[in-house]
Parts: sequence; structure tokens; C-alpha cells
Amino acid sequence: MSGKKTEKIVKAGLYVVVISILGWAYLSGAFQFIIDNPKDLLYLTGQHLKLVGISAALAIATAIPLGILITRPKFKKLDWIVLNFANIGQTVPSLAILALVMSYFGLGWQTAIFALWFNSLLPILRNTVAGIENVNPQIIDAGKGMGMTSKQIFFKLELPNALYAIMAGIRTSVVINVGTGALAFLIGGGGLGDLIFTGISLYDTGIMLSGAVPVILLAVLLDVLLGKLEKIIVPRGLQRTLEAA
Repeated sequence: MSGKKTEKIVKAGLYVVVISILGWAYLSGAFQFIIDNPKDLLYLTGQHLKLVGISAALAIATAIPLGILITRPKFKKLDWIVLNFANIGQTVPSLAILALVMSYFGLGWQTAIFALWFNSLLPILRNTVAGIENVNPQIIDAGKGMGMTSKQIFFKLELPNALYAIMAGIRTSVVINVGTGALAFLIGGGGLGDLIFTGISLYDTGIMLSGAVPVILLAVLLDVLLGKLEKIIVPRGLQRTLEAA
């Protein structure tokens, strides 16, 4: 089975799962709560997007330069320290990170953003490093043979060929952040977690799903949008090579 067929089957399966969840949510009364309280839903969705957007932007701005830095020969020795620091954000449970950050910075959305930023560093950082280090050495040698400087080799050869891996890390990080962002409610960060945990407290499945379903849809939508962006910024020649592989 070719890679394209496998991808289509996986996507179709995901769509079936999403549609099934939506059907179950409808039968559980989630949509009725959403219809009755559209302003609340829009407000909380805006808060959730704010949390995810700011934390993801900060993670991208931090992880990509760090990943590039530790692939340079002068700073190669720092890769173990940097990667293991980022590993903490993935190995420590999200609730524990929120609790630790809250104990130092208090309650509020700024604290939630800091915790989400820390939690989402690793996928972007690791993929940046892997993408750059896995560039075919023959391509680098060809650039040197053409008289390219180190700067030209990086911007014209290494970075473009690493973009696919970097974008994969960003997509993974953002999707994780959408789900983890629901926990921000526990430390006063707002977001759709408000509905989820209110529903749990009241034993009301409809209210809980009115928060959970939008979280799922946001994760799927953002992944699709980032996938479209990936096709725009990743060089077409590299896309064809990856599809052929």
C-alpha cells in the first residue's frame, strides 16, 4: 500500500471518528447548550485561541532558534543540555507543570501561557534539530563545491530541506497545546476548560461536551490549516521527493 493511500485511509478514519463524536455530542445535548449560550461559547473559544496562539508563537520563537543554534559546530556540545531541558516539559505531567508555575507566578492567563509554552517546546525543538541534521551531506558538499558561504548553505540548503520536519513539529506542538489548554481553567487561565470542568462538577454531560467538542474541532481545524501552510512554505521539489518516498 502506497503512502498516499495510507494517508487517505487514516484521514478518512479520523473524519469518521470526529463525525461519530459530533453525533454522540448531539445526542447528549451538547449542541443545545451551545445554541442557548452562543456568546459564552464564543468568549471562551476566543480565550482558548489566545492561550494557544500566544504560547505556540512563543514556543516557535524559542525552539527554532535554539534548535538551529545547537546544530552549529560551535554549540554542538550544548545539544544534550538544551534537549533534556525541553524533555522536562513532556515527561512531567501537564497538571504538575501548571501547579509548579502557579506556585511561583500565581493565578491568571499569563501563568497558563508560560506553562503551555514550556510544555510545547520539545516537539518543535527536536524536529528542528532532526530536520537540519538529516539534510543529505551530499547536498552540503555540493553547496561548498559551488563556493557557497556557511550562511548561504544554511539559508539556501539546510533550512529549506529541514522545513518539512520543522512544520511537523509545529503541528504536533499546536495540537497538544489545544488539548492541554483546557487545563488552564484550573489556574484561572480561562478557555474552554471552563465548560469541561463545570460539566464534570455538575455531572452534566451536555455542558462538558459543549467544551470538549469545540476543543476537538479546534485541534483538527488548526492541524488542517497548518498542513495547508506547510504545503506553501515547504519547497515543492522536496514535497515531491517525500511523496515519492
